Formats: sequence, structure tokens, C-alpha cells
Amino acid sequence: MTIPISLCGFAVSNYYNKVKLSLLEKAVPFTESTVYPSQSEEMLSESPMGKVPFLRTPKGVLSESQVLTEFIEDCWPEPPLYPRDLYARARCRELIEHVELHVELPARRLYKEAFFGGTVSEETKAEVAPLLEKGLRSFGRLARFAPFIGGDAFTHADCAAWVHLPLVSQASRKIYGRDFVEELLPQAKAYLKLIGERPHAQKVNEDRKAAIEAFMAKAKK
Repeated sequence: MTIPISLCGFAVSNYYNKVKLSLLEKAVPFTESTVYPSQSEEMLSESPMGKVPFLRTPKGVLSESQVLTEFIEDCWPEPPLYPRDLYARARCRELIEHVELHVELPARRLYKEAFFGGTVSEETKAEVAPLLEKGLRSFGRLARFAPFIGGDAFTHADCAAWVHLPLVSQASRKIYGRDFVEELLPQAKAYLKLIGERPHAQKVNEDRKAAIEAFMAKAKK
């Protein structure tokens, strides 16, 4: 199925990279448009919350990374990045929901200080720590690491886990002096290395590093 689509956002974003990795793994033809979050009317006309990523398609624009994941799978079912079995497919979606809602979302409250030179209140740090620990434990009960996050096949859940877990790890080390991911998910280190050796993951990582350098240079001007 050929649909000219454009992935909009910037490669520093973990959610952008989640979608990009899915597209690459499924060999979907797409272009990339560098767009930064904004509350401008032009941006809001395409992304109602002013967030990235969003996807331009011939029928219109779609936003929210998980919506984009589902759209990609529906339009390009081969090779599958969801299990065929409906229960197994639901479990795969469950993994994505857990890592994003219960792990990445709490950790995001730390990113301002961990990555962008800002400060986070001590109250926020105290609130986030137990939420992160709880979220990682819950995720660990679901994740299989056998060798992939959901079992023996690479799926959309791996696209999500691979972009989110390293950020959570880095943020917790910088804010608390502890790597919560390493402590609570001891299998994660080998798992992330395994995914990182995939050619498309290497491409995403190279582009991410280049985007960080460009973003930091722009911020200094």
C-alpha cells in the first residue's frame, strides 16, 4: 500500500522516534518534516495540542503517537509489528500503555532539570520517585525480555520501550543519583543493547544524536 506520508516533529523527541522506528521496521515510505512544539495557530491547525509527533497523510493530519502506531499497522500490516492473536495483540498494547503511562509520564516531570538546564522542585522529585518505582515494577511484571519485551518477536512495544527506558534511566541517575531502570529491571540493559544493534534502531539513534546537537546549537543562539 503506497500512501505518501510525512512524519512531523524532531528527532530529539522519544515519541517521534517511537513512530519513526515503527515506520522503518515496516519499510514504509515516508518523509520527515522538522517541526517543534508550538501554540501557534498554524501548528494547532495540525496538532490540536501543539505537540509532536503528528503525521500528514493524503486524507488529513493525525496526532498522538499511539494513534499513529495503530494507523501504520492498519495501513501496512506486513511485516506485522503486532501479534496475530487478538489476546497477544492486546498484551502488546498493554505493555505500551504501561511504559508510557506509568513509567515515562512520571519521569517526564524530571526532564526539565535532567536534560534542559532547568530546575525541578524538591516536592516534585519526592512525588515522582515512588511513582517511578511503582511503574517500573508493574512494567517488570508484564515484560518478558524473551528476548524482546513481549516475547520472541519484535513488536511496536519494543519501539516504545527502546525509546522511553533510556530516558527514564538517565533522568533518574541525574536527579536521584540512582538508575531506577537498572535497579528494578535488571534485564533491561541487555535488552536495550539487543534492540540498539538493529540497523533501524541505529539509524534512529544516529539521527537523534544529530538532532540533539542541532537543537543545542539553536538554543545557544
